[in-house]
Amino acid sequence: MKYKTVIFDLDGTLLNTLEDLYLSVNVALSAHNHPLRTIEEVRRFIGNGVAVLMHRSAPAEASAEEVEALLQIFRTHYLSHMNDHTAPYDGITEMLAGVEAAGIRAAIVSNKVDKATKQLNARYFAPQVTVAIGAPPDKKKPHPASVFTAMEELHAIPSETVYVGDSDVDVETAKNAGIACIGVAWGYRGREFLAGLGVEMIADTPADLLALLTQA
Repeated sequence: MKYKTVIFDLDGTLLNTLEDLYLSVNVALSAHNHPLRTIEEVRRFIGNGVAVLMHRSAPAEASAEEVEALLQIFRTHYLSHMNDHTAPYDGITEMLAGVEAAGIRAAIVSNKVDKATKQLNARYFAPQVTVAIGAPPDKKKPHPASVFTAMEELHAIPSETVYVGDSDVDVETAKNAGIACIGVAWGYRGREFLAGLGVEMIADTPADLLALLTQA
């Protein structure tokens, strides 16, 4: 097989987390009597971590102090409600079983808070995914630091490792880490967006992704 290690993004790649993120954003905005965001707006804001998500969701005139207050409300609500509507995309469980059967090591590297990343992995994807790393405070994706940490833990080498994600942040992360990239069309950006970035390998379904991962 070409790949012996696969590193996954989480939101929009393995898990559909959109509705729970959207609801937590609006709980925070409502607490400060700000206009609420639509689910499509929140979809566009996802990808660079929750601090950026809340900054983008807040009114333009909100001060840095107020955005920080909104972020704290968001975090408190989200950590208590992140499984209300969240679930793996259809076919993800079967894809991961195929990855395990093929002997491919698997990890998650996300811009989600590390605690939430590990809790979600433990709930939905362990033991197939053995390493789950959330965003460090100062080196979020597309910085490759967390990818390098995952590769070290899995004893991976760059030429046999691929990063799988749904966004421009994921594409840039793979580039910065010096590894291959597969885009997934079912996530928060879509096939046309990924193709516009020059992504050469795009999976339309988890079954397609498994085929790309296990090709000779």
